[in-house]
Amino acid sequence: MVILKKAVEGTSESSLARFALRAKKAAGLRGEVAVLVTGNRELRKLNKDFRKKDEPTDVISFPSEVEGVAGDIAISADIAEANAQTLGHAAAAELKVLILHGMLHLAGFDHEVDDGEMARKEARLRKQLGLPAGLIERANGHSARRTK
Repeated sequence: MVILKKAVEGTSESSLARFALRAKKAAGLRGEVAVLVTGNRELRKLNKDFRKKDEPTDVISFPSEVEGVAGDIAISADIAEANAQTLGHAAAAELKVLILHGMLHLAGFDHEVDDGEMARKEARLRKQLGLPAGLIERANGHSARRTK
């Protein structure tokens, strides 16, 4: 399920839901996933409440312990649009990069502690799904906002 609280050009809830299903399968994730696309204000609040960081971020994943539910992903449409413009690709493609990144976190990957395992998997899946440079790749050599 995708909830598009903030519209992004070139996207719809249904198109993002179709991609989220593909990304979920590619990540080997089981269970329901809800994806919220909203603005910086809401992402800042979530980041502050759950990560103790008082700033907006591009994507946050919330794993679930409920059987049959993998978790939730929250994405900032504002940061996605800004990064897309900076990096020269469509905002829709950026949202897909963020969805994939979030799915990998829900699948248990953590690029901050896994010695590159998530980076390698994200790069492989990004190519398979036809997406531009991933978040981890950018953080290691390109300009983009930090993520978790």
